[in-house]
Amino acid sequence: MASQSIELEGLRVSLDNLVYHKDPINLPSAQPHAFIYFITITNLSDRSVRLLGRKWLIVNEDGTKLVIEGDKIVGETPTLGPGEDFSYNSYHMTNVNAMVHGSFHGVDEFEQKIHTNVPEFELLIPEGPDVSQS
Repeated sequence: MASQSIELEGLRVSLDNLVYHKDPINLPSAQPHAFIYFITITNLSDRSVRLLGRKWLIVNEDGTKLVIEGDKIVGETPTLGPGEDFSYNSYHMTNVNAMVHGSFHGVDEFEQKIHTNVPEFELLIPEGPDVSQS
């Protein structure tokens, strides 16, 4: 029987920055809006952890949902000792406003499956024809 994942107390995720970018020339016409997000995962627990993957749920304002899940985090499986953090940035392209949340999963130094949740955040496309970046 597979062991259950526990939400590790002290493993924290923060959204450090969210940048909107519109580029009708280089982005697909069906998804002309990009949001670049900057994330930090901080290990404030008493044990080392190795992050193995992620799962994101994007709920669009029209009710459609997109689940993105997979191994690694931007190609890496970082190991974080107590007090250490891992920062990265990535992006999501869209044509509608959306709510985003998710989780990161891995194992602790005792091989216990662990996870931590990503606080929910909103992708809001600015209004107005002259908006290019904010």
